Amino acid sequence: MKRIFVVGVVALAVLALAGSAAAITYGQPDGSGHPEVGALLAPEAYPDGTWAECSGTLISPTVFLTAAHCDEGLSEAAVTFDSSYTAPGTTYIGAWHADPNYNDHRQSDPQDLAVVVFPDPGVTGVTPARLPEAGSLSGLSHGRPFTSVGYGAQSVTNGPGGKTLHYADVRYVASGTLNAVTPAWLRISGNPATGNGGTCYGDSGGPNFLGAGTGETNIVAAITITGDTVCRATNVDYRLDTPTARAFLGQYVTLP
Repeated sequence: MKRIFVVGVVALAVLALAGSAAAITYGQPDGSGHPEVGALLAPEAYPDGTWAECSGTLISPTVFLTAAHCDEGLSEAAVTFDSSYTAPGTTYIGAWHADPNYNDHRQSDPQDLAVVVFPDPGVTGVTPARLPEAGSLSGLSHGRPFTSVGYGAQSVTNGPGGKTLHYADVRYVASGTLNAVTPAWLRISGNPATGNGGTCYGDSGGPNFLGAGTGETNIVAAITITGDTVCRATNVDYRLDTPTARAFLGQYVTLP
Protein backbone atom coordinates (compact mmCIF):
# COMPACT_ATOMS: atom_id res chain seq x y z
CA MET A 1 0.00 0.00 0.00
CA LYS A 2 1.53 3.33 -1.04
CA ARG A 3 1.24 6.05 1.56
CA ILE A 4 2.40 9.63 1.91
CA PHE A 5 2.66 11.79 5.01
CA VAL A 6 3.09 15.55 4.94
CA VAL A 7 5.02 16.69 7.98
CA GLY A 8 5.79 20.27 8.95
CA VAL A 9 9.45 21.17 9.22
CA VAL A 10 9.35 21.73 13.00
CA ALA A 11 7.44 18.48 13.63
CA LEU A 12 9.85 16.56 11.41
CA ALA A 13 12.82 17.79 13.42
CA VAL A 14 11.16 16.78 16.67
CA LEU A 15 10.41 13.32 15.33
CA ALA A 16 14.02 12.73 14.35
CA LEU A 17 15.41 13.90 17.67
CA ALA A 18 12.98 11.65 19.50
CA GLY A 19 14.14 8.59 17.54
CA SER A 20 10.93 8.21 15.61
CA ALA A 21 10.48 5.19 13.38
CA ALA A 22 13.05 5.73 10.69
CA ALA A 23 13.08 3.96 5.75
CA ILE A 24 15.63 3.02 3.23
CA THR A 25 16.66 5.84 0.91
CA TYR A 26 18.85 5.73 -2.20
CA GLY A 27 18.52 1.96 -2.25
CA GLN A 28 16.51 -0.59 -4.18
CA PRO A 29 13.75 -3.17 -3.56
CA ASP A 30 15.18 -6.11 -1.64
CA GLY A 31 12.98 -8.83 -3.13
CA SER A 32 14.09 -12.14 -1.61
CA GLY A 33 17.49 -10.82 -0.56
CA HIS A 34 16.81 -10.64 3.18
CA PRO A 35 13.88 -12.91 4.09
CA GLU A 36 14.84 -12.66 7.78
CA VAL A 37 13.97 -8.93 7.79
CA GLY A 38 10.34 -8.12 8.55
CA ALA A 39 8.00 -5.27 9.32
CA LEU A 40 6.29 -4.51 12.61
CA LEU A 41 2.70 -3.73 11.64
CA ALA A 42 0.67 -0.86 12.99
CA PRO A 43 -2.44 -1.94 14.93
CA GLU A 44 -5.56 -2.50 12.85
CA ALA A 45 -7.27 0.26 14.78
CA TYR A 46 -5.42 2.85 12.69
CA PRO A 47 -7.93 4.64 10.42
CA ASP A 48 -6.04 3.87 7.19
CA GLY A 49 -5.61 0.19 7.97
CA THR A 50 -2.66 -1.94 8.91
CA TRP A 51 0.72 -0.89 7.47
CA ALA A 52 4.44 -1.35 8.04
CA GLU A 53 5.23 0.87 11.01
CA CYS A 54 8.77 -0.23 11.94
CA SER A 55 11.28 -2.82 10.79
CA GLY A 56 13.16 -5.65 12.48
CA THR A 57 15.02 -8.92 12.15
CA LEU A 58 14.40 -12.55 12.99
CA ILE A 59 17.25 -13.59 15.32
CA SER A 60 15.83 -17.01 16.21
CA PRO A 61 12.79 -18.89 14.87
CA THR A 62 10.72 -17.45 17.72
CA VAL A 63 12.37 -14.03 18.31
CA PHE A 64 12.00 -10.87 16.19
CA LEU A 65 14.26 -7.95 17.14
CA THR A 66 13.15 -4.32 16.78
CA ALA A 67 13.26 -0.99 18.63
CA ALA A 68 11.53 -0.24 21.93
CA HIS A 69 10.32 3.17 20.73
CA CYS A 70 8.05 1.39 18.22
CA ASP A 71 5.84 0.27 21.13
CA GLU A 72 2.10 0.90 20.74
CA GLY A 73 1.35 0.03 24.35
CA LEU A 74 0.00 -3.40 23.44
CA SER A 75 0.96 -6.78 24.87
CA GLU A 76 1.02 -8.39 21.41
CA ALA A 77 2.42 -7.32 18.05
CA ALA A 78 1.97 -8.42 14.44
CA VAL A 79 4.92 -8.97 12.10
CA THR A 80 5.14 -9.74 8.39
CA PHE A 81 8.09 -10.96 6.34
CA ASP A 82 6.37 -10.27 3.00
CA SER A 83 8.85 -8.33 0.85
CA SER A 84 5.93 -6.26 -0.46
CA TYR A 85 3.15 -5.97 2.10
CA THR A 86 -0.52 -5.58 1.31
CA ALA A 87 -2.98 -6.25 4.13
CA PRO A 88 -3.76 -8.81 5.35
CA GLY A 89 -0.65 -10.51 3.96
CA THR A 90 1.14 -13.25 5.91
CA THR A 91 1.49 -12.26 9.54
CA TYR A 92 2.82 -13.70 12.77
CA ILE A 93 1.51 -12.66 16.18
CA GLY A 94 3.77 -12.66 19.21
CA ALA A 95 4.27 -11.19 22.68
CA TRP A 96 5.87 -7.74 22.89
CA HIS A 97 8.82 -7.32 25.29
CA ALA A 98 10.72 -4.01 25.47
CA ASP A 99 13.85 -3.45 27.51
CA PRO A 100 12.44 -2.23 30.86
CA ASN A 101 15.35 0.22 31.12
CA TYR A 102 14.54 1.95 27.82
CA ASN A 103 14.83 5.73 28.16
CA ASP A 104 14.80 7.85 25.00
CA HIS A 105 16.12 10.86 26.94
CA ARG A 106 19.34 9.02 27.83
CA GLN A 107 21.23 9.56 24.60
CA SER A 108 24.44 7.97 25.86
CA ASP A 109 22.70 4.56 26.01
CA PRO A 110 18.89 4.59 25.68
CA GLN A 111 18.61 0.75 25.65
CA ASP A 112 16.17 1.13 22.77
CA LEU A 113 15.56 -2.59 22.16
CA ALA A 114 12.48 -4.79 22.01
CA VAL A 115 11.57 -8.26 20.83
CA VAL A 116 8.42 -9.96 19.61
CA VAL A 117 8.35 -13.57 20.82
CA PHE A 118 6.33 -15.96 18.65
CA PRO A 119 4.84 -19.24 19.88
CA ASP A 120 6.69 -22.42 18.87
CA PRO A 121 7.66 -23.32 16.21
CA GLY A 122 7.91 -19.65 15.28
CA VAL A 123 8.88 -18.68 11.74
CA THR A 124 9.92 -21.69 9.68
CA GLY A 125 11.82 -21.82 6.41
CA VAL A 126 13.84 -18.66 7.18
CA THR A 127 17.42 -18.63 8.49
CA PRO A 128 17.68 -16.18 11.40
CA ALA A 129 20.35 -13.49 11.41
CA ARG A 130 23.26 -13.63 13.84
CA LEU A 131 24.21 -11.22 16.61
CA PRO A 132 27.75 -9.82 17.02
CA GLU A 133 30.20 -11.09 19.62
CA ALA A 134 30.73 -9.01 22.75
CA GLY A 135 32.72 -5.83 22.06
CA SER A 136 33.43 -6.87 18.48
CA LEU A 137 32.40 -3.54 16.93
CA SER A 138 34.63 -1.24 18.99
CA GLY A 139 37.60 -1.42 16.65
CA LEU A 140 35.80 -0.96 13.34
CA SER A 141 37.59 1.38 10.96
CA HIS A 142 36.21 4.49 9.27
CA GLY A 143 34.64 3.61 5.91
CA ARG A 144 33.65 0.06 6.85
CA PRO A 145 30.62 -0.88 4.71
CA PHE A 146 27.21 -1.79 6.14
CA THR A 147 23.93 -2.95 4.62
CA SER A 148 20.70 -1.37 5.88
CA VAL A 149 17.33 -3.04 5.30
CA GLY A 150 13.82 -1.82 6.12
CA TYR A 151 10.26 -0.98 5.10
CA GLY A 152 10.11 2.76 5.71
CA ALA A 153 9.81 5.81 3.46
CA GLN A 154 11.91 5.62 0.32
CA SER A 155 12.10 9.37 -0.26
CA VAL A 156 11.41 12.79 1.24
CA THR A 157 10.26 15.66 -0.97
CA ASN A 158 9.66 19.34 -0.26
CA GLY A 159 6.27 20.92 -0.81
CA PRO A 160 3.64 23.27 0.60
CA GLY A 161 3.42 22.94 4.36
CA GLY A 162 6.62 20.95 4.82
CA LYS A 163 8.16 17.71 3.72
CA THR A 164 6.34 14.70 2.29
CA LEU A 165 7.39 11.18 3.24
CA HIS A 166 6.73 8.56 0.53
CA TYR A 167 6.05 4.96 1.68
CA ALA A 168 5.35 1.81 -0.33
CA ASP A 169 5.39 -0.90 2.41
CA VAL A 170 8.14 -2.63 0.44
CA ARG A 171 11.35 -4.02 1.91
CA TYR A 172 14.29 -2.00 0.59
CA VAL A 173 18.07 -2.38 0.91
CA ALA A 174 20.95 0.10 0.71
CA SER A 175 24.61 0.25 1.67
CA GLY A 176 26.52 2.91 3.55
CA THR A 177 29.93 3.43 5.11
CA LEU A 178 30.90 3.93 8.73
CA ASN A 179 31.52 7.47 9.93
CA ALA A 180 32.08 6.88 13.65
CA VAL A 181 31.81 4.42 16.53
CA THR A 182 30.77 5.52 20.04
CA PRO A 183 30.22 3.34 23.13
CA ALA A 184 26.54 2.77 22.20
CA TRP A 185 26.20 3.87 18.58
CA LEU A 186 27.33 3.33 15.01
CA ARG A 187 27.00 6.40 12.80
CA ILE A 188 26.76 5.30 9.17
CA SER A 189 26.74 7.60 6.17
CA GLY A 190 23.60 7.61 4.03
CA ASN A 191 24.79 10.50 1.86
CA PRO A 192 24.02 9.87 -1.82
CA ALA A 193 26.69 12.39 -2.81
CA THR A 194 29.30 9.89 -1.60
CA GLY A 195 27.58 6.88 -3.15
CA ASN A 196 25.85 5.81 0.05
CA GLY A 197 22.23 5.00 0.86
CA GLY A 198 20.66 4.96 4.29
CA THR A 199 17.54 5.01 6.41
CA CYS A 200 14.53 7.25 7.02
CA TYR A 201 11.20 7.30 8.88
CA GLY A 202 9.83 3.76 9.14
CA ASP A 203 13.15 1.83 9.24
CA SER A 204 13.50 2.02 13.03
CA GLY A 205 14.40 -1.32 14.54
CA GLY A 206 15.69 -2.58 11.20
CA PRO A 207 19.08 -4.22 10.80
CA ASN A 208 22.43 -2.85 9.74
CA PHE A 209 24.37 -5.88 8.61
CA LEU A 210 28.14 -5.92 8.83
CA GLY A 211 29.57 -5.69 5.31
CA ALA A 212 28.04 -4.96 1.92
CA GLY A 213 27.93 -6.49 -1.52
CA THR A 214 29.92 -9.70 -1.79
CA GLY A 215 31.35 -8.98 1.67
CA GLU A 216 27.99 -8.74 3.44
CA THR A 217 27.50 -11.00 6.46
CA ASN A 218 24.31 -12.04 8.25
CA ILE A 219 25.54 -10.36 11.46
CA VAL A 220 23.21 -7.61 12.68
CA ALA A 221 25.74 -5.17 14.08
CA ALA A 222 23.21 -2.52 15.10
CA ILE A 223 19.57 -1.54 14.67
CA THR A 224 18.36 1.72 13.16
CA ILE A 225 17.13 4.25 15.71
CA THR A 226 17.30 7.74 14.21
CA GLY A 227 19.10 10.04 11.77
CA ASP A 228 18.95 13.46 10.15
CA THR A 229 15.57 15.04 9.44
CA VAL A 230 15.76 14.82 5.63
CA CYS A 231 17.23 11.30 5.49
CA ARG A 232 20.27 12.29 3.43
CA ALA A 233 23.21 12.29 5.82
CA THR A 234 23.54 9.93 8.77
CA ASN A 235 21.97 6.66 9.91
CA VAL A 236 22.33 6.43 13.72
CA ASP A 237 22.23 2.84 14.96
CA TYR A 238 22.21 1.18 18.37
CA ARG A 239 25.05 -1.32 18.83
CA LEU A 240 24.19 -4.92 19.75
CA ASP A 241 27.62 -5.91 21.09
CA THR A 242 27.48 -3.81 24.27
CA PRO A 243 26.95 -5.17 27.79
CA THR A 244 23.53 -3.50 28.11
CA ALA A 245 22.28 -4.74 24.74
CA ARG A 246 23.53 -8.26 25.44
CA ALA A 247 21.97 -8.29 28.93
CA PHE A 248 18.54 -7.76 27.38
CA LEU A 249 18.96 -9.99 24.33
CA GLY A 250 20.46 -12.82 26.38
CA GLN A 251 17.07 -13.33 28.03
CA TYR A 252 15.60 -14.43 24.68
CA VAL A 253 18.39 -15.96 22.55
CA THR A 254 21.73 -17.68 23.01
CA LEU A 255 24.46 -15.08 22.54
CA PRO A 256 27.65 -15.67 20.54
